Amino acid sequence: MDDFVFVSGRLSLDLAGTLLWRRSRRIELLRSPDDLRRWIRQAGLLDAPGPLDPRALSRTCRLREAVYALVRAWPPTPAADDEVREALAEVNEAARLPLPRHQLDEGGRLIRTGGVDEVLGAVARDAVGLLGGSDFARVRECLNGDCTRLFVDLSRSANRRWCGMAECGNRHKVANYRKRRQQAAR
Repeated sequence: MDDFVFVSGRLSLDLAGTLLWRRSRRIELLRSPDDLRRWIRQAGLLDAPGPLDPRALSRTCRLREAVYALVRAWPPTPAADDEVREALAEVNEAARLPLPRHQLDEGGRLIRTGGVDEVLGAVARDAVGLLGGSDFARVRECLNGDCTRLFVDLSRSANRRWCGMAECGNRHKVANYRKRRQQAAR
């Protein structure tokens, strides 16, 4: 069952997107270690995540929140608040962790192994690459007023507005269609 969406264009932003509707309903998608295990597999990080416990979930959610805070406040000002400094320290510390191990089996199939440290290392390095690279200029927040998902706009025209058409973009189109029909009926 694929229940996570990967529409952000970056691993770190897809992890940040596992807490939805941050300004209103706040829907947590990583409620248990099993949810984290599914996200890791669906993100293509590890084939068979090792043992995950509540501590692994807590570490992942802490990194997720640090990534989100940093992206929203980047680049930091000299007078950056404690939250931004703590988020930067959290991301930098995780970026020093090892990466998932990639190997080929005898049949030529890619095998990805590791544990929560490797997952956190991969997410944090992606965030560091995003914040320190040219793609950061294309980071956007979904224009759905309730949605807080961040994404990299890699469209040729650089005018992507929605986190995803299947989610917010389609909702907007349907709402506009209904509005036009109501106005035409008057």
